[in-house]
Amino acid sequence: MKKALLGLLLCTTVQLVAQQDKRLKNIDKQLTEILQETQAAGFAVAVVEKNNIIYAKGFGYKDYENKVPANANTLFAIGSSTKAFTSALLGQLRKEEKIDFNDSPIKYLPSLRFYNDDMNNNINIKDLMSHRTGLPRHDFSWYFFPNQDKDSLLQRVAYQEPFTGIREQWHYNNFMFLAQGQITAKITGESWEDNIRTRFFKPLAMQQSTVELDEFLTRENRSFGYTLTEEETIEKMDYYDISGMSPAGSIYSNVNEMSNWLKVWINGGKFNGTEILPENFINEAISSHMIIGAALPDKKIPDAHFSTYGYGWMLSSYKGHYRVEHGGNIDGFSANVAFFPSDSIGIVVLSNQNGSAVPNLVRNTLADRLLKVKPTAWVAKFREEKAKSKQATADAKKLQSATKRPNTKPSHGLHEYIGSYHHKGYGRFTIDLVNDSLLVNFPLKKLFLRHLHYDVFEPFEYTKKGIDTTSKGPLRFNFMTNTSGDIDHVAINIEPLLSPISFERKATSIEVDLSTLQRYVGKYKIATTTITIYIKDDKTLYALVPGQPDYELVPTAPNKFTFKIMNEFKVAFVENANHEVEALKMIQPNGTFRADKIE
Repeated sequence: MKKALLGLLLCTTVQLVAQQDKRLKNIDKQLTEILQETQAAGFAVAVVEKNNIIYAKGFGYKDYENKVPANANTLFAIGSSTKAFTSALLGQLRKEEKIDFNDSPIKYLPSLRFYNDDMNNNINIKDLMSHRTGLPRHDFSWYFFPNQDKDSLLQRVAYQEPFTGIREQWHYNNFMFLAQGQITAKITGESWEDNIRTRFFKPLAMQQSTVELDEFLTRENRSFGYTLTEEETIEKMDYYDISGMSPAGSIYSNVNEMSNWLKVWINGGKFNGTEILPENFINEAISSHMIIGAALPDKKIPDAHFSTYGYGWMLSSYKGHYRVEHGGNIDGFSANVAFFPSDSIGIVVLSNQNGSAVPNLVRNTLADRLLKVKPTAWVAKFREEKAKSKQATADAKKLQSATKRPNTKPSHGLHEYIGSYHHKGYGRFTIDLVNDSLLVNFPLKKLFLRHLHYDVFEPFEYTKKGIDTTSKGPLRFNFMTNTSGDIDHVAINIEPLLSPISFERKATSIEVDLSTLQRYVGKYKIATTTITIYIKDDKTLYALVPGQPDYELVPTAPNKFTFKIMNEFKVAFVENANHEVEALKMIQPNGTFRADKIE
């Protein structure tokens, strides 16, 4: 009760301070307009100046269905705004002389391997911190194929292809922040989660903040996550457990406590006079280490330009002021944490809308006031860009329809596409045939595959309400055959900077009763060779070829089997007009051979 009363008094005090600050006069009206225009469920925002929180308030609802208001103490997922915390742990360890940023990460993680020797030999820890390893995102690997074991996730990196050379181009990669978290864990002997708690949450009085979803779910003042559907209705989303990739984005916090984190960066690494981060690390972390892009000035906003990356921070010039910031997005939540080091001003915005424009709109609106620069009509700009985006989406759908090849059909029966598909850099999923429909089963999601043309299918998310036809996107499943004509892999365009990722197929066995197996038993002759098909243990079919070991046959479809130890070798039994087995076909990489049944 005392803590709740203290939080209420804090919010009240902060809002009174805001009312007295002429720069923030009538700011609530502008922020409410952002809430309404974006159709967000809610958000919270806090402003820090030097050592003080000068404004903190919630807007809208943390629980939209029950109309429970959000406030400055409401917890949200901050997503990738977590990254600055992770790199900061390395900053502390460097001061403790336990790490050198020029070292190879393999020095601290001996089992870590990259795609090729050049990467293994030349990538250093700075490259991980500033997204310059040459790897693209490969986000489907952790998002569609989650694994709570961090070391197991990192093992996938060895099979993830780069799109360019080391330090040649900037590109965001969550796996490299996972690696930083594991380096911290290996050096300290404590998990990344415990390091965040002891090194940051405790000294910064971030008592409600947490790094685990299970703990977040116990907090009374937590927000639900929402999305705005194409029909523009606010719909609740399930929480996403990002614990396996936690160093890249698993902190849950509120704007009041995140303000303490901002104070550290604004005040040279100190919080209430105590050093949390070395000042030299602060300066290095907010310096440019890699160019993100040109970010040329917009005609309407000519004094906002350049875009580079530090250590877990994005850097740019905003209307003549040096800006350091990082956004965050995870299912149902969006965030932005920003500060202007030369002005000693920080702004944190946390929202419960998926992929939301709210954090940037609120941040920019407040920045215009606080920095006393010419204001931009951010809501009007958002409205204009939203209309353009809708038109672009409509045009893209028309283009997709135009590229469809009509009057084509799959090359195989749908049952021949089912099976288990695997890629070492991603994971394993299955495809099943249910009521004449192909369903893709990822660990956390289910997709319905609709035939597009030839052997190409387009996926739609399978939700609790059924198939979501609004979820159509650019993703395509392109099934390929081997030299025997069987479906043996599927190429999926899940990494935009690379060729489609190929998942190897392993046929799924089906149940075949004993009476059906007995139909195949007998001797089959091809040239001078006789192949014997027999049953063992009343349940398993075997093939015996003279001079070779017995081969167990695994049923994969009606009348079709694969060799258990050699997936590329198959047997297909041939029926006559009376549905009697009269022959078998041995399907091998070097050809298909028919053997007639002789007894």
